[in-house]
Formats: sequence, C-alpha cells, structure tokens
Amino acid sequence: MTILRRFVLLAGVFAVAFAASAVHAQPDRAPADVQKSYDRFITAFRAALKADDSAAVAELTLFPFYWDEMRDAAYFRKTIYAKVFTRKARACIARGRGVYARDGLGKDNFTMICGEDLFLFTGTPDGFRFSEVGVND
Repeated sequence: MTILRRFVLLAGVFAVAFAASAVHAQPDRAPADVQKSYDRFITAFRAALKADDSAAVAELTLFPFYWDEMRDAAYFRKTIYAKVFTRKARACIARGRGVYARDGLGKDNFTMICGEDLFLFTGTPDGFRFSEVGVND
C-alpha cells in the first residue's frame, strides 16, 4: 500500500471513531411523557421551595430518605430540610435545569447541580420525587 492510501485509510478510521464518540457524548433526551411528568413535578417542587415549606417538599420526596442512615418524613422536615435547602440551594433549583438520564435499573432521573451539591429527582409510579442529594464530584 502506498503511503497516501495508508493515510487515507487511517484518516477514515479516525473519522468513524470520532463520529461514534460524538454520538455517544450527546446527552439523553427524555421521552415526552417523562419530560411532562418531570415538568409538573419540578413546578410543584419549586413552589414548595419558594414558600420554604418543608412539609410540601417532604410530600414530593421519596422515602425512606438516606441521610447517614434511612430517615422518615418527620426527620426530613425537622432536620434534613434546613441543612439541604439553604437559601442558595433553593435559588439555584428555582433557576436550574435538570439533566435527564436513565439509570442502570431503568429508572428515569433528572439531576441538577448546585455548586457542590447534586440533586437527584427520580421517576416513580406516582410521578417524580426528590430522591437524593450528594456531592458534585
């Protein structure tokens, strides 16, 4: 094979590899019904946060909720809510955009990053719920 043919072949291989990686790098797009469900949820969740209503946020949270161990709604309202939903976190969620992904178990999730915190919203048979807060690493 001539050098030119080898170069063209190598360039073609790189082009195909690049195109394949670009396709995989694109974020998932939520199915329309999932997006509508999330939009309804996040509207209610933001309203509860705007009102600084821990009981309303707890109603939109998936329990048991893990916070150093599994916790119930009463503990969430009394202890966790104020630690997690600071004024800064509430403002971030009010203007943030959730990023869709389907997890390994087939559950629909939206993630929102606010500074050092990562908020996870998970689809359930009853609609979306706030399910986890973790460190944005």
